[in-house]
Amino acid sequence: MSITTVACVGGGVIGAGWVARFIENGIDVNVYDPAADAQSKMQAVLDNADRAYAKLTMAQRPNKGAVVYCNSVEEAVKAAQWIVESVPERLDIKHAVYADIEAHAASDAVIASSTSGIMPSDLQSQLKHPERLIVAHPFNPVYLLPVVEVVGGTKTIVDTIERAKSFYSSLGMKPIHVKKEIEAFVADRLLEAIWRESLWLIKDGITTTEELDDIVRFGFGLRYAQMGVFETYRIAGGEAGMRHFLAQFGPCLTWPWTKLMDVPEYNDELVELIAGQSDAQSGHYDIRELERIRDDNLVAIQQALKANEWGAGLVLADYEKKLFDAGAKQSGDDQSIDESQVIRTTQRRVPPDWTDYNNHMNEARYLQCFGDASDAFMRMIGCDADYIASGGSYFTAETHIRHLDEVGVNQPIYTQTQVISGAGKKMHLFHSLHHGDGRLLATGEHMLIHVSLETRSASEPSPDILVNLTRIADQHAKLPMPDGAGRAVGQKR
Repeated sequence: MSITTVACVGGGVIGAGWVARFIENGIDVNVYDPAADAQSKMQAVLDNADRAYAKLTMAQRPNKGAVVYCNSVEEAVKAAQWIVESVPERLDIKHAVYADIEAHAASDAVIASSTSGIMPSDLQSQLKHPERLIVAHPFNPVYLLPVVEVVGGTKTIVDTIERAKSFYSSLGMKPIHVKKEIEAFVADRLLEAIWRESLWLIKDGITTTEELDDIVRFGFGLRYAQMGVFETYRIAGGEAGMRHFLAQFGPCLTWPWTKLMDVPEYNDELVELIAGQSDAQSGHYDIRELERIRDDNLVAIQQALKANEWGAGLVLADYEKKLFDAGAKQSGDDQSIDESQVIRTTQRRVPPDWTDYNNHMNEARYLQCFGDASDAFMRMIGCDADYIASGGSYFTAETHIRHLDEVGVNQPIYTQTQVISGAGKKMHLFHSLHHGDGRLLATGEHMLIHVSLETRSASEPSPDILVNLTRIADQHAKLPMPDGAGRAVGQKR
């Protein structure tokens, strides 16, 4: 079942992050949070998420889901198919919220708790339908970090776990099923270990908060970002691998280095020491500015990993393929495509990193727009990711672009595509790029050749693709030839 409406009960940092992740994937969200400033705080997170997603992927983003702020749990959950609970980490509060949810929600709506440590069996102990509760523990910022720990309780059924894994994957996330319940699950237990040791290192004057952060972010943090713990240490073992690493460093585990089983006394002196150093380190940034810096770095890291086909980059690449395929199946108005007219193939806003020093879109991105339009049209006729994986695709052989007007950062743009001809191995497309207000910004004329990816030679497309292409080409042959078609560089108007 496709999830179209989600309820989020609790709109703090994590709850707001979930709302952003959902609406960026075209899902409507009903939000309930009794705090007086909940809506303004959430909007700041949604604004940051919108900014980040403009850079995260060049795929056409789905039409954004709607956010409805509700006055009660009942109003939020009554029409929801999926319910996210992100209230404070107190079992009594969560049980009270669940009672309210169950009184008004559909009995088959999944309840997903964002708790960072409470066991799901404890959470579901008072539910009438405990089989539909899971923990779905994300990481901040929820809208950018892909991992989510999915944990079931003793009464959670397998179908709920499978539904959760499928749903979160569709959002561009990496669901990890934690198969045995344990307090704090997996990730937070690892974070707790480094946090405890860090507190001792600061308290004992061995290092400062800034120096410790530099050791992590300039050192092993970079390795962990793309290989994790065990793959990193496998490399450290050299050609002999993990067994050699364990033989060499395993005995160190008995050395009295760590204070992990002990914690420094939590008192005002420790608070002032750490808070003072943190203020000196980062106090010149406000929180929203730090969030944007964090988001920009996370986008860049995931894009770099995607280019290397590794780690979180693989999740992003898979998500982009789904977005490209989905975008090709919808028109700008999210209605069925009228093939007798020019076809709207893409729409987006101009991302900040597409612009030059004047904040206008640079000329390379005009080509990007037309290349994306060609890709979108290819998907419409069946040349999608699955077809390309089977060994066939269209390659651009010739391009002519006319730059007619400027467009600025964050302004809306869309492309329209007309088929000039489509027969045999050739596909001749004419794209037009428009501002959201309809102004013509540029045109792009492209000749594409179908190629066998095995031989790298021109080849006939599959019969299904040829049928789809011919059908649209026959329809577009009835349209007037677009202005500028067939022009050469420098040709007089």
